[in-house]
Parts: sequence; C-alpha cells; structure tokens
Amino acid sequence: MSHKAYMIGAGIGNLASAIYLIRDGKWAGDDITIMGLDMHGANDGESAATFQNQYGYTELSNDRGFLNRGGRMLNEETYENIWDVLGSVPSLDNPDKSVTQEILDFDHAHPTHDIARLIDSTGGIRDKGDELDYKHMQFDNKDRYLLTKLMTLPESKERELDDISIEQWFEDSPHMFTTNFWYMWQTTFAFKPSLSAMELRRYMNRMILEFSRINTLAGVTRSPYNQYESIIMPMRNHLTAQGVKFVNELKVTEFEFKDTAMRDEIVVTGLKYENVRTGETGSIEVDEDDLVFDTNGSITDSSSIGDLDTAIVEDMRYAPSALLWKQATEHFYDLGHPDKFFGDRAQSEWMSFTVTNNTHDLINEISRITKQEPGNALNTIIDSDAMLSLVVHHQPHYHAQKENEAVFWGYFLFPRKNGDFVDKQVMEMTGRDMLIETLGHLERLDTTGALAAKRDQILSTVVNVLPAYMPYASSLFNRRAVGDRPLVVPKHSKNLAFISQFAEIPFDMVFTEQYSVRCAQIAVYHFLGIDDDKLTKMHHYEKDPKVLAKAAVTMFR
Repeated sequence: MSHKAYMIGAGIGNLASAIYLIRDGKWAGDDITIMGLDMHGANDGESAATFQNQYGYTELSNDRGFLNRGGRMLNEETYENIWDVLGSVPSLDNPDKSVTQEILDFDHAHPTHDIARLIDSTGGIRDKGDELDYKHMQFDNKDRYLLTKLMTLPESKERELDDISIEQWFEDSPHMFTTNFWYMWQTTFAFKPSLSAMELRRYMNRMILEFSRINTLAGVTRSPYNQYESIIMPMRNHLTAQGVKFVNELKVTEFEFKDTAMRDEIVVTGLKYENVRTGETGSIEVDEDDLVFDTNGSITDSSSIGDLDTAIVEDMRYAPSALLWKQATEHFYDLGHPDKFFGDRAQSEWMSFTVTNNTHDLINEISRITKQEPGNALNTIIDSDAMLSLVVHHQPHYHAQKENEAVFWGYFLFPRKNGDFVDKQVMEMTGRDMLIETLGHLERLDTTGALAAKRDQILSTVVNVLPAYMPYASSLFNRRAVGDRPLVVPKHSKNLAFISQFAEIPFDMVFTEQYSVRCAQIAVYHFLGIDDDKLTKMHHYEKDPKVLAKAAVTMFR
C-alpha cells in the first residue's frame, strides 16, 4: 500500500511540497491530495467576476475589472528555492521554457529602475526636487549605531529581541522614522514601527544585497503577469498532469491525533472537514505512515472586498487557517502561539485597491508625473497620512485584460487613518473614494495642472476600483518571541509538518515566496530521510566583504 500525502491549503508552499515529493521523492502524483479554500493562496490575480463566483464575495454589486489583493516581490539572488522548484515547472505560455526561465527572461528584458520611489507634496521627487536625491538614507550617527547593532546581533542571541518592537529598539533615536530609508523600507516590505525588531534584523541580513539599491528597487524581479497566472497556474497545471488531486472549497476544521504512550508524540490519524459552499461535513482517515502538510496561517485570511461604490464590511473572523493550528496547540505544548500573529489586527492590517480603466489615460498621466514607464515598481507618497503607495504594473497584468484596458494597484499602510482629500477613514472608503484620494495626491504633485484638467474625463473611464481589507496582511511581522512559531516539522512529529510564513526557519525571512518553498523542502526531505546537506544552498551575502562594504557606504550616503 502506497503512502498518501494530504496538504491543507493550496498556496505556493503546498504546491512546492507536492513537486518535491514527486521530483525528489519519486512519489506518484495520485498519492497526493491538495485541499484548499481557494485556488491560489495569497497569490491571487483574476477578474472580479471570477473572484466573486469562486470565493463567495456576494456583496460586490460591480463585478467588472480585475483584482489583486497584493503582489509578491521576487528576487533573483536570494530566492534560491523558488527558482529551483519553478525550474521543474513548464510555462503555460511558453511550454519549451521553465517558469524560472520565463520569469528571469522577462525580468532581464524589463529591468526595474524606480526613479520616483518617494514623492512629496512639493511636486518633486524627495527631496529638493532632485530625482536622485532620495538615494540618501538620511541616517544620523545614532541611527547608524542602532541599525548596525541590530544587524550584527548574533543569531544565538535572537532571544534578546523577544517581543521588542522596531520603535522600542530605536526609542533613543526617533529620528530613524523620518529618514528616506525608513519611508522606503516600511512601504517596500510593509513594516510598521510597532512590528517586530527580530524580523527587521532578519530582513536586514538576508536582504543586505538590496540595501544599497533600495532607492531604485533594482533587485525586484518581476513576472510577466500577476503571480497567480505566472506562477500558481503553471504549478497547478503541472501537478494535475502528474495525477495530483485538487479539492477546492474544503476547510479542514480539526486534526485527530493518536493517543500515544509518549504524550508529546504527534501522529495525525484523521482530518475533519467542512465544504464551505455546501456545508457538508466529514472526515478523512489518515494512516500513521501518511503525511500531513498544514498551512498554519495565511495573510489573506478574513479579507473583505468592496467595489467602486461599495465600502468593505470588516470580516471579524479569526483567521480560518490559524484556527486549525490553534486546535493543534491545545493538544501539544511546543507548537507556538497563534494569537501572537492573529490576535491583534492593529499591528497587521492594511488595505489595497485595484483600479481598472477602459483607456490608458490615467496610467499615462501617472507615468508623466513620476517620470517612469509602467512596471518600474513602487511609488510612495510620503505626505499621505495613511501612507499611500502605488504600483503601475507592466501592461497587460492579466491574460484577459483587453488591449484598451489599464490596471494599477495601490495600498494604504494605515487604514484606520483618514484620507487627505476624502474625509473618511480609509476603511470606510468606497473604491471611488480611494481613486479620488489618489487623484488628489497626484494632482498636488502635478505642477502643470494637466491631470486636474482631465479629472472628469479620467473618472469617466473607470471600469471598477476594488478595495481589499486584509486584517492579517503584515501579521507575520507581529511582535513575537522565539518559540512563537512552530518548527516546520515539530519535535516528535511523525507525520505532521507546517508549511507557511508562520513556521520557523532559522535565518530566513518571512513574507516571501522563498520562505514557503523552503518550508516545503525542509519538510519533504525530513520525512523522506534525505540529508539536510542536500537542501538547496542559500546565499549568505551578509558575510560577503564586498556586499558589506557597499552597505557601509550606503549607511553614510
């Protein structure tokens, strides 16, 4: 009798787990079942109509246009595992290429070079109207000392950062939060001052190569289309061809565990489930030799969606994927603390919106004001009280996007704050309100007045604006202590692994595709008895003298 694998959650981590089992473990695809509430995990990107039909957002009165709740930045140099996995997956658009090759070829042909990373209300690029001036980090000596002290803290002493926020670490130098560096850092990676200093330390070390070029985001690797169509769909198609079974709209509600003599020994023997559309319940019997891979938390859980003239209604549910993790912690003592990540929305919430127009007029105006073509990463308007950032994608961003249509995306890091041009909390804004708020900022930046003169005409081209509130978007950065995340394969676990941004891997950084795929490889290799030295090699740029020298120069730039 062959072993079976049951994967809870259909995000990139479990898709990668299946690929590792088949490719490196020589498993048959039909021995693997992937169960998901949706078809993409956090890597979404589709028409509003598809999103509504598949995932039950029935409150949408306007289902036209496209939706991305978020976008994932890729990185060629430090995403070692994802390039390895995607190297085994054929592209859907170019079957003679792997997805890795397709993405890297596209990125090399369309390299990112952001010349308007920060913009202020004077109508110029931060600061002094000089488009290159914001390359200066603006640190003072106290900032440099505290940042260097954080970066050089040995991994063995990470416990010294237990439950310490970034603002606590820099409490003797609040100047840090007024610097170009901080404006760029917090909006590139969605960090807030209230979030974890431990995670900032990990990011600064793992992404040290990007520190010297954060002002242009030259290290951002872009996929040809949104990540669902460029990455998730090819992975699902590849696995389906291998015989892997996908079960959609299924929520696993409870683990059943073996009652063993060793009370800390973890053996999953069953999975209770509910079909979220039909309400049907049941259970799956799990053999002791079968494997269970659980997505123990998702940053897009409990999202709320609005539309052009409909504000979101906040979904107050505890994150569904974390509820299962929480149930496991009630049985075993060493599985972390879900409430640290899902019990305080004030730390983790932010709000995005996706704009679809039926002409290119608005994105052309944004290009004129920012002095760059679509596809050149992220523009942050630093005078926005709610911290508004915009991303104008390389067009088209969706396969179904018509030639005349244009799509761009934005997000507010502080959704409980009021707009500067619309006197409402961002949380209470309709999609139209968010677009008017955006236009207000852009018009203030446009010294020619041309955008303001075209406002009515541009508003008439709007197909839809879809707000998306995500209460747990930055929850993986919440203040935490060592031990608050479970190990990928917990001690004494015989067949359960956690594959998510909420499992613990030493050194690596969360909020990345790399992290989820690394979890997958660690779990699969552990259960298959493949030596750790066979794991994909990770770069350690924080030990490279040339990279460190560049970082030191940047500190004083």
